[in-house]
Amino acid sequence: MATIVITGANRGIGLELARQFHARNDRVIAVCRRPSEALEALGVEVVDNIDVTSADSLATLESRLTDNIDVLINNAGILRRFSLDALNFDDIREQFEVNAMGPLRVVAQLRQRLNRGSKIVIITSRMGSLADNTSGGNYGYRMSKAAVNMAGRSLAHDLRDDGIAVGLLHPGWVRTDMTGGRGLCDVDESARGLIARIDDLTLETSGGFWHQNGERLPW
Repeated sequence: MATIVITGANRGIGLELARQFHARNDRVIAVCRRPSEALEALGVEVVDNIDVTSADSLATLESRLTDNIDVLINNAGILRRFSLDALNFDDIREQFEVNAMGPLRVVAQLRQRLNRGSKIVIITSRMGSLADNTSGGNYGYRMSKAAVNMAGRSLAHDLRDDGIAVGLLHPGWVRTDMTGGRGLCDVDESARGLIARIDDLTLETSGGFWHQNGERLPW
C-alpha cells in the first residue's frame, strides 16, 4: 500500500485520482482548501485549509503528516480566461502563484517526507508547450504551465541522485468544472491514464512530459 498525497483533491481530476487510488487500497491523503461533500464521502484522509501559495499553510500541512510520501501529486491549479484585448495582469500573476510556484513550494516543504523511490507528479497541460501552441490566447494559463514544466525538469535533475522521479503529466481536455463541462474525455478516463503513467514513472523517464494516454508531448 502506497501513501499518496494529492493537492487540489476536492473536485475534478484531483477528486477522481483520490477515488481511484483509494479503490485500489492505497492510502490517500487529500489536500485542499475546502473539502467537498464528494471528497468527504470517499473515506480518505483529508487535510483542509491548505493554500499552496502560502508558506505558512504548507508548513501546517507538513506538520500534519505522520508518514513519508510515496507519490506526491501536485494537482491544484486555476484557469482564468481573457483575451489579448482584455488582459488582466492580476489574474496572470495569480495563475503563476498557484500553477507554477505552488508545486515548487509544495515540493520544497515536503521534500524531507520523500524517500529514494518516491515519485513527484505535476499535473500540467500541453497548453504549456511552446511547440504545441497553434492557437494563441490563454496567456496566464499557458505561461504558468510553461513555467511549471521548467520547474519539473529542474526538479528531475536535482532529485535524481536522491532516487526521486518527477513526471509532468497532461490530463487531456477533461470535462470538469474548470473547463465548463467541455472536453474530449471524462474525468474517470483521465484519472485512469494518469495513474498508469504514474505507475510507469521511473528514474529513466524522469523529467518527461506525457499525455495521460501515453503520448510523449513536445516542449
